[in-house]
Amino acid sequence: MTASLDTSDTERARIAFGRYAWKEVAHLLCNLPAALFHFVYVVTMVAVGAGLSVTVVGLPLLAAGLAGARLLGRAERARARALLGVRIVEPSPLPRGGRGGVLGRLWARVKDPVGWRTVLYGFVRLPWGVLTFTVTLVGLVVLWPVLPYIARGLANADRAMVRGLLSPSDELERRIAELESDRGVVVDTAAADLRRIERDLHDGAQARLVALAMDLGLAREKMTEDPQAAARMVDEAHGEVKTALQELRDLARGIHPAILTDRGLDAALSSIASRCTVPVTVTVDLPTRPAPAIEGIAYFTASELLQNISKHSNATHATLNLHHTPHHLILQATDNGHGGAKGTHNSGLTGLTERLNAVDGTLTIHSPTGGPTTITAHIPWRR
Repeated sequence: MTASLDTSDTERARIAFGRYAWKEVAHLLCNLPAALFHFVYVVTMVAVGAGLSVTVVGLPLLAAGLAGARLLGRAERARARALLGVRIVEPSPLPRGGRGGVLGRLWARVKDPVGWRTVLYGFVRLPWGVLTFTVTLVGLVVLWPVLPYIARGLANADRAMVRGLLSPSDELERRIAELESDRGVVVDTAAADLRRIERDLHDGAQARLVALAMDLGLAREKMTEDPQAAARMVDEAHGEVKTALQELRDLARGIHPAILTDRGLDAALSSIASRCTVPVTVTVDLPTRPAPAIEGIAYFTASELLQNISKHSNATHATLNLHHTPHHLILQATDNGHGGAKGTHNSGLTGLTERLNAVDGTLTIHSPTGGPTTITAHIPWRR
């Protein structure tokens, strides 16, 4: 019976003094030196920055101090992750630009909520660091049997403090980081579109119009000496004018089609479906028209999806369905092709996904090998 009790006590001790318990003890012992360094830094930073705030160097020093506080917060999150198992999303980075020029950017950094919460963390950690270090050290000497349980309680308080002061304050900060990334995608996409338009104008309509002007000049010179040849050249120039006008119409359609502005998504989607090499059945169920920007996104999304069906699916039939929920415009393209569509890197679907993400939309791809393929775009509904 005694041997059984001894074995049970040994097992409980082995569990209590496991790897995680020792990590918590190590974290608590490190609290005091970390808290001392953090406290000295934030007191010095606040004192110097606030004291010199009436001078031209005060605000820059305070902004630099808050940037340094961010780095201390990152180090504390790393320590908590390694020793306490607390995984916290990193706050959004400081904005790179802003309104108001240099002073505007400086003021935005001085108001940085992440930096100020880290400063508050540095203030409250000093007494807490002294307490946890003392209790843990005494526990190692005197309270050895119950040390793991004491360490667990103190470590849980540490976890709550780290989560409360060093994690993003709310979803807004993470959303800001997402919007920063999405803004870059939008800028890159707009720049690519401008380059495409410039290239199409230069290589298409512009080159054709230059050649047309030269042909008309030659026709004018031949008008008196060879009227028939001049007439033929004028007829050819007339054909070139029609071709140039068609190229300009196609280019304008790529920017924003007139049919979309005049008649809405039903007619516009039917128009692009008629140009698809695969027969497409179009169904549109919208009681009202969404905002023009949403119409444009839906139109170009459908155009991209139908182009992919034409180029890659080997399908014999496709459907395009458009309807809306209270909060989203739902565009769904389905084909009976061979399947296997993936949003891999540098694919058209990846670019489409990034464009939709920039407006809080999503793209869902279901395309098993052998088909069928169904791609669904959710676009925020706005009127």
